[in-house]
Amino acid sequence: MYTQSYNVVGVMSGTSLDGIDLAHLHFSVENDKWTFEILECETISYDSSWLNNLKNAVDFSISELEILNKNHTKLLGKIISEFIDHHKIENLDAVCSHGHTILHQPQKGITLQIGNLPEIATYTNQKVVCNFRVQDVTFGGQGAPLVPIGDRILFSDYDYCLNLGGFSNVSFEQNNQRIAFDISPVNTVLNFYANKLDLDYDDKGAISKSGKLNYNLFNELNTLEYYKKSFPKSLGFEFVKEIVLPLIEKHSISIEDKMHTFTEHIALQTSFSLPIKNGKLLATGGGTYNDFLIERMQFHLPEMQIIIPDKKVLEFKEALIFGLLGVLKLRNEINVLCSVTGATHDHSSGEIYI
Repeated sequence: MYTQSYNVVGVMSGTSLDGIDLAHLHFSVENDKWTFEILECETISYDSSWLNNLKNAVDFSISELEILNKNHTKLLGKIISEFIDHHKIENLDAVCSHGHTILHQPQKGITLQIGNLPEIATYTNQKVVCNFRVQDVTFGGQGAPLVPIGDRILFSDYDYCLNLGGFSNVSFEQNNQRIAFDISPVNTVLNFYANKLDLDYDDKGAISKSGKLNYNLFNELNTLEYYKKSFPKSLGFEFVKEIVLPLIEKHSISIEDKMHTFTEHIALQTSFSLPIKNGKLLATGGGTYNDFLIERMQFHLPEMQIIIPDKKVLEFKEALIFGLLGVLKLRNEINVLCSVTGATHDHSSGEIYI
């Protein structure tokens, strides 16, 4: 008989490079109905050295990636331990950590999330569940997105669950299957241009809103091959670096116009990706603070009720769901859906380190 309640820490580091999200979580399950509580939570920012490494790691050699992986595992272990100590968290069942995606090329059988080495269990002195993507790629899947099973279990009241982070992704039920896929880049592009203005991000989308739509760039973005693909499909930073940014940089327009045009592109592609254009949409992730982006999404989806939840769910939903994925792994239950990733079968993914 499995335990029916769990006390865990969920950890997530996203491609938007906002920092490392940590959330102390309680899960309970009764008659197959799961409930959750987000307790203490915080985001630890990366320093400039780490930001530089993570931005450039896509071009690192194998030996450089091995060193980066060891160092990030040590950093993550330290940050997790400090979080547990600071909040006096006791009797944890596990720490459930995603790590940080550096390479994601599932078509080549490659996905790398650093910070998932076995030593993390020693650094934290805890049971750790991590490295959730690799097995799915081995089974022929995209290794992404992984959050949709959490959407199904914890947020079934919504017709759509949309996350606006480094990339946007959506999940929903269709013909009794959970469907999910990455829609487009979001903060990986918008933050890139905000950085050029010596800003960390575009506060509430004010810079983007001040620009003008460039129709030539807008049309070129919307005809990119990725948007013609059927799901399952997923994106990595390689797509931004090799395709999106070079395309934008071909246009001699202001940064404000680039950001305005790309925001309109995100909003349009979001509307295209939803098979039914009404209902309740739960929007989470850092991109929900971009008022201009939400305004443009609402323009393209006039009959959709866009719901932005409380701050804890908004900012820590991915840490929450990776906490759930870890718990499901501990229970040896399915935590990855083949309808979402394209793998040969549903499975229970992740490594458990003692």
